[in-house]
Amino acid sequence: MIRAIRHAAMAGVLLAPAAALAQELADTIYSGGPILTMNDATPSAEAVAVRDGKVLAVGTAAEVESHRGPETKTFDLAGRTMLPGFFDAHGHMLMGGLQALSANLLSPPDGEVTNIASLTESLRGWAANNADAVAQANLVIGFGYDPAQLVEERHPTREDLDTVSADVPVFVVHQSGHMGAANSKALEAAGITSDSEDPAGGKILRGADGQPTGVLEENAFYAALSKLIQPLGAEGFETFARAGAELWARYGYTTAEEGRSVPATADVLRKVADEGGFKIDVLTYPDVLVDRDYIAAHVSREYQNRFRVAGAKLTIDGSPQGFTALRDRPYYDPVGDYPPGYKGYAAATMEQTVAVIDWAFANGIQINTHANAEGASDMLIASIDAATKKYGPADRRAVLIHGQFLREDQVDSYKRLNVFMSLFPMHTFYWGDWHREHTVGPELVDDISPTGWLVKRGMRFSTHHDAPVAFPDSMRVLDATVTRRSRSGDIVGPAQRVDVMTALKAMTIWPAYQHFEETTKGSIEPGKLADFVVLSADPTAIDPETLDTIDVLATIKEGEVVFEAR
Repeated sequence: MIRAIRHAAMAGVLLAPAAALAQELADTIYSGGPILTMNDATPSAEAVAVRDGKVLAVGTAAEVESHRGPETKTFDLAGRTMLPGFFDAHGHMLMGGLQALSANLLSPPDGEVTNIASLTESLRGWAANNADAVAQANLVIGFGYDPAQLVEERHPTREDLDTVSADVPVFVVHQSGHMGAANSKALEAAGITSDSEDPAGGKILRGADGQPTGVLEENAFYAALSKLIQPLGAEGFETFARAGAELWARYGYTTAEEGRSVPATADVLRKVADEGGFKIDVLTYPDVLVDRDYIAAHVSREYQNRFRVAGAKLTIDGSPQGFTALRDRPYYDPVGDYPPGYKGYAAATMEQTVAVIDWAFANGIQINTHANAEGASDMLIASIDAATKKYGPADRRAVLIHGQFLREDQVDSYKRLNVFMSLFPMHTFYWGDWHREHTVGPELVDDISPTGWLVKRGMRFSTHHDAPVAFPDSMRVLDATVTRRSRSGDIVGPAQRVDVMTALKAMTIWPAYQHFEETTKGSIEPGKLADFVVLSADPTAIDPETLDTIDVLATIKEGEVVFEAR
């Protein structure tokens, strides 16, 4: 266990050299284990001094000891490893809170659901154990099922979910967060019937009889989820926000992101922050297709009570593993009722994409764009190219989110246009085998999440977990980026693997740069915030194949321990 010695002995202070008294004195000195700074000038250190929530000094034990005073505390790493706190490059913290409080429908290793029967049994068990919450919300909700990991290789239907309850709405969210399934009562509550039309950028799946199967994709899914959780009210969303921030801190994140909000949920985050409800920093990107005026009125580079609106979010397409991402060619072997030559579909039109990027560039607002497959990237590249020509070069840091399926020429275009790329290497673990067999096929699967292409071009990038697509498991992100080993044990794209230090930069200093926070976060340097994570082992000193066995032991935000493993 980590040992914190609260005060230096007075005798030690009396014997301290006079030079120490002339130094600025530290509140806390961290030492006793490897310290990886993510600062290329001094990549490692023996000790770190902190004062008033900021790094005071970094160096050898002797150098840092000169900052010890009579009230200085000691944080003994006890052989453990300290790094800068992880910076969430892209996740959905509010929805992660919902995941933390709903039925776990994930498959191994994160859950126990392997077929439709175990899925419905998990829902029944959760409902029985949370009867009061179910009665209050009039909803049974589960998170994380994945047809790719179910024996049946299909979504649950409304008939399946009716076996959980015929009287209460039951709604389950696909692991991608882009689709889900509803029982008959949930469809009724969402106002979906056989006469309902597909919304733009979404689909209501139907059986041969024309009746909804219960499966909803993209905008049809989002609309139904919004209606079903609306009765929870602001208080319910505040609970999600607090639970999400706590979950992120558990995995070593000192900055969390809600990657797509709307004004109402952004206001919930602000309210929780103003009440002192966040122990870590939280930032959000409201949906630009919902309310541009809200974004323009609230966007800021400064945190207030650990919260800020950082920019705008655009979603062009959907989920690659769920076959809703927009490709530039047909899916390899999609599982389901798809027409010949099916390429997925766009959630935003080309006209919307061009207009949004133009607005962001004209107003100096950072734009994050979800573009998973090649067709979506073609839309984004064309729009950014046009806006760059119109408004000229500037440090805008437009961000590509995900980029699962990319052509190499698209990477060249993103580099030319100074687009920061935040990739999703965890797909190599969770869906690498599925992508080989069904989405892109064996010839292209090695190039999903192509971090190697970026390294070859000297590009900074970040990696993310997209929780609640999976838990915000920092060590799973690290492991997947370095090893690219799938669930079956195969290596998905050996040439796209990167070394451990590069992978760590993609979780610390580079996402700090992505969010315009590189001068205050992302590395352990004098003047930066004392945001740290303590790990059970040094990631650079162990077998890379064991990276996913490292534990987060403590998370420290501005010198205060906000999570400690028990």
